[in-house]
Amino acid sequence: MLLLYNFGIALYRVIIFIASFFNQKAKLFWKGRENIFNFIETKVDGKQKHIWFHFASLGEFEQGRTVLEQLKKSYPAHQIIVTFFSPSGYEIRKNYALAAGVFYLPLDTKKNAKQFIDLIQPEIAIFTKYEFWYHYFQLLRERKVPLLIISGIFRPEQLFFKWYGGFYRSMLDCVTHFFVQNTESVELLSGLNYDNVSLSGDTRFDRVAENVITVKPLPLIEKFCGQAAVFIAGSTWPQDEQLVVPLLAANPKWKFIIAPHEIGAAHIEQLIRLIPGALRYTQLNDELPQTDSQVMIIDNIGLLSSIYQYGKIVYIGGGFGVSIHNTLEAAAFGLPVIFGPRYDKFQEAKDLLVLNAAITIKSAEELSAAFEKLQKDTNAGPAAKKYVQDKTGSTKQILSYLEQYI
Repeated sequence: MLLLYNFGIALYRVIIFIASFFNQKAKLFWKGRENIFNFIETKVDGKQKHIWFHFASLGEFEQGRTVLEQLKKSYPAHQIIVTFFSPSGYEIRKNYALAAGVFYLPLDTKKNAKQFIDLIQPEIAIFTKYEFWYHYFQLLRERKVPLLIISGIFRPEQLFFKWYGGFYRSMLDCVTHFFVQNTESVELLSGLNYDNVSLSGDTRFDRVAENVITVKPLPLIEKFCGQAAVFIAGSTWPQDEQLVVPLLAANPKWKFIIAPHEIGAAHIEQLIRLIPGALRYTQLNDELPQTDSQVMIIDNIGLLSSIYQYGKIVYIGGGFGVSIHNTLEAAAFGLPVIFGPRYDKFQEAKDLLVLNAAITIKSAEELSAAFEKLQKDTNAGPAAKKYVQDKTGSTKQILSYLEQYI
């Protein structure tokens, strides 16, 4: 099985190289790993121990960020290394101030794992939610470096729990402790005789709750919203945007903010054609050229979690594709949430539905009905906010465990 795994990594490398000629993300993925070890060597003191945080992408970074920042606050002398697998994480956070170095994770080969770990000298390794890399995990275990999975979530269909999944279970053997989100994950791991498991919940609750307290005003957004009620469509894809458009004419007194998941020029131009007269955030200075404009398109990254402070109802995109995006950032501000039908991978989405703090829809007609219903519902928003507040505390639990190693 190890031969197949290594072949898969090698094949993935070839595919990324070919894709890099015509796909921007693949190009960033490839270029970011060129001469990666020389780059790391110039940034990192190889004689010093580091706490290593690895994140698949930007979403996982935001998920584990509270642990990283509280750890740095409690132990300021300890140096932190951050790695990302995906360009969408690295390109946004490559200058993150609390890290001694932020890097792409070299592909998981035995040689790369040894070279990388030799360079950063981890005293602890912390992986958020998922990403299991055989050679990195085996070497951490061999060198007796504590490895934590935080905000982990496991499902029966994963290879770990199949009769033929012995190779993948060998990676679980390398984990010192699992901090998982739900009881199903505890039960699945217990079924494989892992008792090094804690039900801690999801560190995202701590992150989004903190964001509500520390959020800064956005003057242009505030000026655009004025005194109007605001509908926010966050992390949208084209199919989501097609559903939202009919709401504009039907609700002329409302303001609409659309923050698409992909902000490439082609998508933004498509969105402008779909909604003529919409403002583009990056093209505004200190003045709004059309103060009576109904729609603003957020054509940059990093604002959405702060924009929710101005909303009344939110639609979260992705539910007509692979799966919905982050609902908790909006719920933390007390916004009722609407999303598409593909949400089953997210426990918080199921919970919000049970609490009547969210509505799932399958069509433009259902979106319109949900929008009308939530305008009259005075309990949905407070229920969403209370749900988030009741789920905080995971970060404190993880930090308490880490004290024995620092």
